Amino acid sequence: RRMMADLVTIDRASQNTAPGLARSWSISNDGLHYRLNLRRGLRFSDGHPFDADDVLFTFRVLLDDRIQSPQRDLLLVEGKPIRVSKSDAHTVRVDFPKPYGAAERIFDSIAILPRHLLEQDYEQGRLQSAWPVTVAPEKIAGLGPFRLKSYLAGQRIVLERNPYYWRTDAKGQRLPYLDELVFTPAGGEDVQIARFVEGSTQVAPRLSARNFAVLARDPKGAQLADLGPSLEYAFLFFNLNALDSDKQARLGVAQSWFLDRRFRQAVSAAIDRDAIVKVVFDGRAAAIASHVTPGNRRWFLTTGAKPRRDLDLSRRLLAEAGFRASANGKLMDAQGRPVRFTLLTSSSNSERLQTATMIRDDLKAVGIEMDVVPFEFRALLDRILKTHDYEACLMALGGGDADPNSEMNVWTTGGATHFWNFNRTPFAWETEIDSLMRRQLTATSFAERKRDYDRVQQIAARELPLIPLVSPHVLVAAKGTLGNFHPAVLDHNTLWNADVLYLQAPGSAR
Repeated sequence: RRMMADLVTIDRASQNTAPGLARSWSISNDGLHYRLNLRRGLRFSDGHPFDADDVLFTFRVLLDDRIQSPQRDLLLVEGKPIRVSKSDAHTVRVDFPKPYGAAERIFDSIAILPRHLLEQDYEQGRLQSAWPVTVAPEKIAGLGPFRLKSYLAGQRIVLERNPYYWRTDAKGQRLPYLDELVFTPAGGEDVQIARFVEGSTQVAPRLSARNFAVLARDPKGAQLADLGPSLEYAFLFFNLNALDSDKQARLGVAQSWFLDRRFRQAVSAAIDRDAIVKVVFDGRAAAIASHVTPGNRRWFLTTGAKPRRDLDLSRRLLAEAGFRASANGKLMDAQGRPVRFTLLTSSSNSERLQTATMIRDDLKAVGIEMDVVPFEFRALLDRILKTHDYEACLMALGGGDADPNSEMNVWTTGGATHFWNFNRTPFAWETEIDSLMRRQLTATSFAERKRDYDRVQQIAARELPLIPLVSPHVLVAAKGTLGNFHPAVLDHNTLWNADVLYLQAPGSAR
């Protein structure tokens, strides 16, 4: 992201769009056609000129299903690809099959590729191997403020100032200010914070509440920022997939409970989110009842239900669903079977493990037994995405953008992160969400899109395919000598304005 640039940029501070490689753009009255006016005289970091052909090449690559680009889905509207053409060397036309709400935001995620370096590899079917970790730095070129200087596997990545970067400051000085950016893998947050305290690093991009509290007690001149709720949302979900005969024998009984909306609602009502916020996050998180967090200024549903623990409601819902408490207080289903299931979560995330333990204790209050099983994250994803061999899971997602279109993969059936149901015939409420998500995708007014996405949130809050839990605050730190440090809720929280960051002598005026 620091080496590349996009046509239109989402300003991380305002969450609104701003010119990037395109100095301006216009939209046809029917919302189907975008005209992007490219900046003139731009060069890649190797000095090669940039023009519309690089834009056309980039979209050609991303739309090629052989490449399997994760951005391809964003460039399809109701299954049909957008069309990109040029009017001249500095004017690009983008045609949409249907109007696309906030279409200019998709351009933020498209890093424009250097056609002069990659076209031959693409034509010969070697694009994915064109830039291996052994490639010489000068063979990689982008349009961002920095370029690759060196890479040492597992130890550091060094970026150097791009001498051809196009932006200047108000005084006409060419950006970026910094000569180098050095990224050092920490291997864990405790190592990260130790390096920051000792002064070997100047930025700590995301901190746990525990380590943020440690720094806050003795900041030693560091700039600390609690930006409030992020776009990340932690959630619990149940396996609602169609099961083969083997899994049906092992998981079928528990899944019969999960398929009942009242059971999911009862579990949600039994969870003490406020306690999770207080104990796990030291108060630096928000209890949430929706996947859209308070950190999402435009799309948060302010009229939605407030999350609160309600054990009476939980017990009432379970009774309506045919469950009953035994003499020893254990919950039994209608067939007299004890209600017990296993929850998987990542073994490498201490906050998530602690959250899972607290949920386990919360559910005991209504007689539900839950076992917590930590899994290595890649193995966990394999169970969720491929084999569907699990009962319940605790995970989190973080939106790269505040716009609903970034959630298409989660909330439309067939989406790559539609975790709870990859293969079962869609439920009626899933079909309704599909329709709403696709309708807001092509609506051209914010009011229409907001109405439809509000309805998505309301259905999700009722059906609870994902049981929202908390949204951690964005907690970051930087040394006091780092100027123009303006962290933001949207990713990348600390380096989004890397081209204007600068270092100053300790104690100097800012």
